[in-house]
Amino acid sequence: MDELNNLKDIVNTNISLKEQIEDDITLLDILELEKDINVQEKIEANLLEITNKLRELELFTLLNAPYDNNNCILEIHAGAGGTEACDWANMLYRMYLRYMEKHNFKVETLSYLEGEEVGIKSVSLKVTGHYAYGYLKCEKGVHRLVRLSPFDANNKRHTSFASVDVVPEFKEVSDISIAEKDLKIDVYRSSGAGGQHINTTDSAVRITHLPTKIVVACQNQRSQIQNREEAMQMLKAKLKLLSLEQQQQKISDVKGESLNIEFGSQIRSYVMHPYSMVKDHRTNYETSNVSKVLDGDLDEFIESYLKYSVNN
Repeated sequence: MDELNNLKDIVNTNISLKEQIEDDITLLDILELEKDINVQEKIEANLLEITNKLRELELFTLLNAPYDNNNCILEIHAGAGGTEACDWANMLYRMYLRYMEKHNFKVETLSYLEGEEVGIKSVSLKVTGHYAYGYLKCEKGVHRLVRLSPFDANNKRHTSFASVDVVPEFKEVSDISIAEKDLKIDVYRSSGAGGQHINTTDSAVRITHLPTKIVVACQNQRSQIQNREEAMQMLKAKLKLLSLEQQQQKISDVKGESLNIEFGSQIRSYVMHPYSMVKDHRTNYETSNVSKVLDGDLDEFIESYLKYSVNN
């Protein structure tokens, strides 16, 4: 039903565009016979609207990889740099929340680990909406920030790193079996926002899959049992993705390369000093408006990456 509704949306958009273009052609004929500033302004406004709709349709044609239409889990982890990195991870967290808000994605916080002084060490978000994985898979990798540090008394320039991981939510993971001996399960007290049940009991669950070193955590449910169940679903999704990658023998088919959170491995740089620039190192797309990007304006970066991935 979800796929049917998505296809109906695309067809209806095509029909609407066709009608709008035909109406504009009629208006142009009128304009040729008699100059009318109101008609001219209407055509110009319609042209902008048509251009934007065509751009959205073009993006839809690029979202045709496996699992693009699935919901996803997005994780942010602070890299090397202590306080600086935790603050940077928090800035990315806000950036993605703003992006998801603008695109009407539903967001649920699965786990949240605060930094020792400021910011966050890690956060896991469940993102629900049409093509959530298709759009957000573009963000997987290491993100680098260069700025004058607000935590340095000498106001020196610092470089910080954080990693973003994006995994599709699979509708079926029953084919993934996990032996109990391969799991290390820790329980702890939740931190961060989450309602009255947060910070009251040791209900949060962290699961480490020993053979692969994959770690998942969940704290958003009220009971330890529920959190364990949700964490196991996350782990199975990651193991299923890993299995698919191994079968296809090339990671880029479903997921980007797994990179260390350090200099030289970043997919995107956000420079706030000595100049302003955000640059994606895969596509070479860049903009000087850093604040706009950090406020969730990621559309140009995502679009350029989707076009790049088709040709690579």
